[in-house]
Amino acid sequence: MAKRKTAYVCSQCGAQFPRWQGQCSECKEWNSITEFVVSPASSPRQTTSGYAGQTQAKIETLNAIDLEALPRFSSGFKELDRVLGGGIVPGAAMLIGGSPGAGKSTLLLQVMCTLARHQNALYVTGEESLQQVAMRARRLGLPDDKLMMLAETSVETICELALAQAPKIMVIDSIQVMHVADVQSAPGSVSQVRESAAYLTRFAKQHHIAMFVVGHVTKDGNLAGPKVLEHCIDCSMMLEGESDGRFRTLRSHKNRFGAVNELGVFGMTEKGLKEVSNPSAIFLSRGENQAPGSSVMVIWEGTRPLLVEIQALVDYSQMANPRRVAVGLEQNRLAMLLAVLHRHGNVQMNDQDVFVNVVGGVKVSETAADLALLLAMISSFRNRALPRDLIVFGEVGLAGEIRPVPNGSERITEAAKHGFRRAIVPKANAPKARLEGIEIVPVAQLSEALDALP
Repeated sequence: MAKRKTAYVCSQCGAQFPRWQGQCSECKEWNSITEFVVSPASSPRQTTSGYAGQTQAKIETLNAIDLEALPRFSSGFKELDRVLGGGIVPGAAMLIGGSPGAGKSTLLLQVMCTLARHQNALYVTGEESLQQVAMRARRLGLPDDKLMMLAETSVETICELALAQAPKIMVIDSIQVMHVADVQSAPGSVSQVRESAAYLTRFAKQHHIAMFVVGHVTKDGNLAGPKVLEHCIDCSMMLEGESDGRFRTLRSHKNRFGAVNELGVFGMTEKGLKEVSNPSAIFLSRGENQAPGSSVMVIWEGTRPLLVEIQALVDYSQMANPRRVAVGLEQNRLAMLLAVLHRHGNVQMNDQDVFVNVVGGVKVSETAADLALLLAMISSFRNRALPRDLIVFGEVGLAGEIRPVPNGSERITEAAKHGFRRAIVPKANAPKARLEGIEIVPVAQLSEALDALP
């Protein structure tokens, strides 16, 4: 009997160790190292080399490489094509994750039923029965006469059957239930997820099959399984949104064929996911009366601007340590901006509770939200509402200066399209020519921005 070989792999960074230890010395995470079962030494292994396991590799100069455009094809959803960088690339392995009930299987079933009209498409389900998938397709009113279905969890069997049907696109739902025969561990373990993903990715690239792989998430919202899973695939996306909410956002975190941090917005209806062509109209669904503590800013998501509303509530604290709560924004940056406001704006809030929220469940990570957040807190602190037609964006430095942000002109143009007539922007982002229909207020210091408020 062949000797069983094991290694120890960190589920966060993928680092390998000869023995178990409590903390990973690479990423410093605790209790993240799990046992990885290596294939038996006597089991035959297919020898592969080169890109995606291709043999007969040769050395070429850089200028001799063919730069012909990749033959993308549309998924039938413009929002999904935007996140993918312009469409689906043959041979690409795409990972889509999300919390239970977010709509991963629903979105992919809609895409596959649409594409199956014109090309071979195979949907592999390992968690649901074929009857359950068929019931969902009937409920959504999808064309179900062309899509090929397979209920299987063995990776070798899936690839063998797929090779006979020669599909152009495949869906694996989900990677956590797939298993490889050579790996002696349960499905969903680090070793099984790692080997299954590598096997499927190599198969997709060798036969030029576009493959969507569904991945589960942990309680922290991260993709379950080893970090190597994200390194194997070409595109990593997350479908975010509450299960009882109306809207879902699809965001790319890695894309070898397009820009990262692209954002697609979908609405969940009784007929499945529908595209939202104008996301700014959703995030700006404000009431008739403008309340204090609300400001509107323009964020830049991938290749397009989005208008979102930031709300702040500043109230006297009954506690010794006032609370600082930020939803959709970085909490450490909120504390830093409060210190800048005290030092350079002469506004003291050390005895006030501060609550900040981005309307619509959007997560804002760029620094262009600094100025809008400060003005929203000032509005709530003074109990004085900002004008409804005011747009604000800009980065605030520790010295109180207002720094420029990328794509300033495009942000102002997007605001003007939605009826905003006044904009407080960094001085370096102010357009040289006068824009019709909108008044630009350029500011260079935080004090100038506070003086510009009505």
